[in-house]
Amino acid sequence: MPSFEDFKLNRQLLNAIADAGYTEPTPIQQKAINPILAGQDVMGIAQTGTGKTAAYVLPMLMKLKYAQGNDVRALVLAPTRELAMQIAENIALFARYTDLRTVVLYGGLGPKAQISALEKGVDIIVSTPGRFLDLYLAGHIVVKQLQMLVLDEADKMMDMGFIGSIHRILEIVPRKRQNLLFSATMSELVHKIAGDFLKFPTVVEVAPQATPAQTVRQVLYEVPNLKTKLNLLQHLLKNDEDFNRLIIFCKTKAVADNIYSFLQRKYGEEQVRVIHANKGQNTRINSINAFKEGDVRMLVATDVAARGLDISHVSHVINFDVPIVIEDYVHRIGRTGRAFNTGDAITFCNPAEVYYVRKIEKLIRQQIPVVELPAEVFIEQTPFDERQAIAREIDMQKRKENPEFKGAFHEKKHAPSSAKGKTANAAKSGRNPVNKSARQKRRK
Repeated sequence: MPSFEDFKLNRQLLNAIADAGYTEPTPIQQKAINPILAGQDVMGIAQTGTGKTAAYVLPMLMKLKYAQGNDVRALVLAPTRELAMQIAENIALFARYTDLRTVVLYGGLGPKAQISALEKGVDIIVSTPGRFLDLYLAGHIVVKQLQMLVLDEADKMMDMGFIGSIHRILEIVPRKRQNLLFSATMSELVHKIAGDFLKFPTVVEVAPQATPAQTVRQVLYEVPNLKTKLNLLQHLLKNDEDFNRLIIFCKTKAVADNIYSFLQRKYGEEQVRVIHANKGQNTRINSINAFKEGDVRMLVATDVAARGLDISHVSHVINFDVPIVIEDYVHRIGRTGRAFNTGDAITFCNPAEVYYVRKIEKLIRQQIPVVELPAEVFIEQTPFDERQAIAREIDMQKRKENPEFKGAFHEKKHAPSSAKGKTANAAKSGRNPVNKSARQKRRK
C-alpha cells in the first residue's frame, strides 16, 4: 500500500495530512494524484465518501505552493452551498501550513463579505456557478491568472440545470489551463460537458460508476403507507445505542418538516434538526455544525444535503422516501460508511416507490435485500386519499413505460364543443333550447 510520502508532496502538506489523521491514500487518491501533479486533465469517477476531494486538493496545493498576487489561480465549482463549504474546509485542513488564501462563494447571503474577502487577494476560489458569475460580471473577480478549473459532483451540477452557467464560465476563463472533473455517476449530460471541458483526459475509475461503497450495508423495508413508515422509524430509533447518529432523507420540504415535527415531539428539540432549501443559510450551517459536533442525534434533510456532507461516523442513513432522481440514492447512502468506516442504509418503500427501487437496483447493479417488518411495528390501514394517490402514481408509472396503457386514472375525454354543450345542458334541465325565444315572448 503506497503512502502519501510516495507522491513527493512537500513537507507542509505531509505534516497537515498527518495532523488530520490520514495514514494511507484511498484508491481514488492513489490513481488521481500523480496524473494531476503531472498537469494532465483528469476525469475521476468514484463513489461518494472515497476521498475524491483530497484527490484533487492535495495536488492543487502542491502546484500552487504559496500565495501569489491578488487574482485567483484555481477555481473549484460545486453544485450546492453545503458542498462548497465542505470543500473549503478540506482545503483549509490541508493548507494549514501554507499561506495560500481560499475564498468560498455561494448565494443565500449578501455578497458584501465575499467581495471584501476577494479584495484582500485570493489564490483558490470555491464557488457555486451562479454566485461566481454574478461576482465576475460585477467586476470583482479577475481570471487571467487561472491555472486550474475543477468541476466537483458534475452529475449533480447537470441535474440542477447548471450546464448553461458552466458553458458561460468556460468562455471567460483562459484556454490554457488544467481541467479536472469528478463525479459519482456519469450521465449523458456529464459526458457532454466532459467533451467540451476536458482535453484528452486521463480517466480514473476506482469502481463502476454509481456503485455504492462496499462499507455500506443496504436493506429495504416494504411499507404500505406513511403512518406505518412513522411507526417503523419510531421502532428503529428505540435502539439508541446503534442508531446514535443518523440522517433521515425525505423527498420534499413538506415531508421533511412533518418528520422533524414528529421527531421533535417524541425526542425533544435538542436531538433533531432539519435542513432544506427553505431554511436560511445560517440555520442550515448551524444545524450541520451541531450534527457534526455530536450535539444532535438526528438530521432530517431533503436531497439538498445529499452531496457534500462529510461527517465522520454517521451510523445510519434512512431513506424515508425513495428518491425519484435515482442517482441521488447513491449520494444519500454515501453519507455513511465513509473513509473505511462501516454504516447502514435503510430504505422505506411504499407500493408506488417499488418502480424507483427497481431502477435504483439496475443503476447500482445489485439487489437491495428486503427485510420483513418487525412484529412490533403496527401496520396501519391506508387512508382513502393516500390509497388513491398511490394508485394514481402507479398508473402514471405504467403509462410512462407503455403510452397505450389506460388505467383507472386516465385523462377524461375533452368537454363537448360549446354548441353541443349548451344543447346537452339544456336537455339535462328539461328545456328545449329551440323554444327559448318563444318562452321569452310569452313572458313579455
